[in-house]
Amino acid sequence: MTDEELIVEFALRRLANPDLDLEEVAALVVRRLGPERMLEFAAANLATRNELRGAVFPAAVEHVLRVVLTLRGPSD
Repeated sequence: MTDEELIVEFALRRLANPDLDLEEVAALVVRRLGPERMLEFAAANLATRNELRGAVFPAAVEHVLRVVLTLRGPSD
């Protein structure tokens, strides 16, 4: 999944759930995309952090947030 596709998925979940904070929306995205994507995201996040081990779901959620916040750009 490309970063752009991930952003679209995140935006759709955010529109459907406007009362949730960013981390909760990221968790919805991870759950919706299933176990294969969760492992992909967790692996990418752990590689970014130079870690060999970590809990899969939180690492996957962190990856989604990292992509969203990186593409969102700096806040003013």
